[in-house]
Amino acid sequence: MGVKTLQNYINGEWVDSKSSDLEEVRNPAKDELLCHVPMSTREEVDLAVRSAKDAFHDWRNTPPVTRARYLHRLIELMEENFDELSIVQSTEHGKTIDESRGETRRGIEMVEVATGIPSLMQGFNLEDIASGIDEYGIYQPLGVFCTLAPFNFPFMVPLWFLPFAIAAGNTFVVKSSPRTPMSQAKLFELLDDVGLPPGVVNLVNGGADGANQLMEHPDIEGVTFVGSTPVGRIVYRKCGETGKRVIAQCGAKNFIVIMPDANLDSSMVSLMSSFFGNAGQRCLSGANALVVGDDAFYKKFVDKFVEGASKIRVGDGLDESIQMGPLQNLASKERVAGVIEQGVKEGAKLLLDGRKLNLVGDVSEGCFLNPTVFGNVTPDMGLAREEIFGPVASILRAGDLDEAMKIMDTSPYGNAGSIFTTSGKSARQFQHEILVL
Repeated sequence: MGVKTLQNYINGEWVDSKSSDLEEVRNPAKDELLCHVPMSTREEVDLAVRSAKDAFHDWRNTPPVTRARYLHRLIELMEENFDELSIVQSTEHGKTIDESRGETRRGIEMVEVATGIPSLMQGFNLEDIASGIDEYGIYQPLGVFCTLAPFNFPFMVPLWFLPFAIAAGNTFVVKSSPRTPMSQAKLFELLDDVGLPPGVVNLVNGGADGANQLMEHPDIEGVTFVGSTPVGRIVYRKCGETGKRVIAQCGAKNFIVIMPDANLDSSMVSLMSSFFGNAGQRCLSGANALVVGDDAFYKKFVDKFVEGASKIRVGDGLDESIQMGPLQNLASKERVAGVIEQGVKEGAKLLLDGRKLNLVGDVSEGCFLNPTVFGNVTPDMGLAREEIFGPVASILRAGDLDEAMKIMDTSPYGNAGSIFTTSGKSARQFQHEILVL
């Protein structure tokens, strides 16, 4: 049998793309060809948008309670197919099966929240806002929205947006990531079984050209995006030029402050998961461990951190014993390896070199790196300032909490900031004064 080519889902039907531009989707742990994904034509993207626009009027006039019933059915199907949904994610992305299960669960939880739309989209009113004048606020759907899906959470991230959009009466187009498109194909199989009216949800495969067409399309009311900062700036600019609404989550460089009173033994499990979970390919990954304290505490932390990172089992994510899978593709692995080399040139101390592979099981080495740890990192280094999106941890130092927060506030990126401490005073100061987020 030949290798499957993924289809688009447009106007309630699975349709073959007419594009001759096909890209390979490979299992990064085994270097096995899984399928081909088409870079859909302009006509196909336009057809998906027009189908969503044509479906909008009737869907917008469907009662919210009725719209929510479709989502209740989707939840049932997602639960019934929980294992298969999770396996698909690990197979095409490389993440561990436990991480995929967590992604599937969070996706289901998003749909569960969206089923509350009959309450969530209720409006408000206030009598006599001025003399003899009453004010009413009514939430109304607007039309067609779309998401430009990322490769690192291919199943979950579109579910941050799609269920809420359609529950509120909008229609939707998903452009899957060309690197990990199989997860959305599986989700849309379930959406097809749910029996939504044709055109309410649509799926097109493609790359940058398809994304640009959606952002420029006059019938798209808003765009949601999760990805890199350079691409996010393009999304903001294009949506601003055409007056579209936009939700974009872009680059991050997350600091984790380690206070000298922290319980390192109990903290280390969480730190390993934060820095090396999903092979570092998530916007909430720990990136910089900012150690507060004297030389003795710094050494104690470094020794425990390096020991923990060196023991992480790296291999095929479908193996239940594995704690970290590969990078998603060879280009990502080569890019992160280049970052490691640059860190050495900058003068940081390479405490654990993930380029020296130590893998478990029968895997292809191509996309793999082991956890990497740098010490003696300073805030001006690229290691400390640039998003790496790989299993690389940088350890910095600060004399006290005030200095640590000043270092964090100079970072060009911010998404999450954390502190490990047993001091309520330090925790409260951090919560109230940190500006990095």
